[in-house]
Formats: sequence, structure tokens, C-alpha cells
Amino acid sequence: MAGLNKVMLIGRIGKDPDTFTFDNGNKKISFTLATTESYRDRDNNWVDQTEWHNITGYRFLAEKNFAKGDLVYIEGKIKTRKYTDKDGSDRYITEIQAEKINILNRRSSEGYDNSAASGGQSYQEPPSEADLHNESGEDDLPF
Repeated sequence: MAGLNKVMLIGRIGKDPDTFTFDNGNKKISFTLATTESYRDRDNNWVDQTEWHNITGYRFLAEKNFAKGDLVYIEGKIKTRKYTDKDGSDRYITEIQAEKINILNRRSSEGYDNSAASGGQSYQEPPSEADLHNESGEDDLPF
């Protein structure tokens, strides 16, 4: 049976991405991504648990404009690579090699900008319960 190596993450970029251009012109982007899960502990208090992921992307992904704080969806696979540090010791690093990166929400200088999540259109709050019913108490149903 064949294996499956698939990762899907939604999180915030932890630092502005680093871009590297190879001699052949190909590009690589790398950044950290924070994913946070919330759960209730034994005392019924909310606890946030944040995991940090190393993300890499190549070619066209390295040309996208990401910034620290952006909320992104990442699809890719887990890769572990080996390198030798300056002391001659073998080191290993586990990364998510992105195959798809979609910006869900950009962080603006004043806060969060939802224009990326809605394809460039501004975000609108859903109608409240009061807005769903007109003041006369009648509905618009024809029967």
C-alpha cells in the first residue's frame, strides 16, 4: 500500500519570510507559522496551545507577498533534512514543504484587514437575529 504525506495548516506567519534565490534563478521562501488550539482544562479555564512550524516553499510560492501576522492556509508535506553544523555535528530539521499557500487574512498596520479573505471585497458581518425579522413581526413568506 502506498503512503500518504499530507499536511494542512491554518495559522499566522511568525516573522517576515526570508527569500533566497539560487544560482539557476529558482527561489525559496521560508518562514515560521504559529497554529493555536484552544481547549478547556480541568478547572474549566480556556487554555491556548501554540505549535510553531517551519515552512518552506519554492518557485512561484516564493514570489507571493506574505508578511508577519498574515493568516494563511498551507497545504504541503512533511520533510526532514539533515545538515552539518559549524562544529561538524549532524543536525536534523523537520519542515513543511508547501505546495499551496493561500492568504486568508492580511494583517494591516492598524489591525486586521479582511480583504484577502473575501477576494478583495470588504467583509460584512452576518445579519443579527433582529435584522432577520422585520419589526411588524410578519415575515415575507407568500403563504
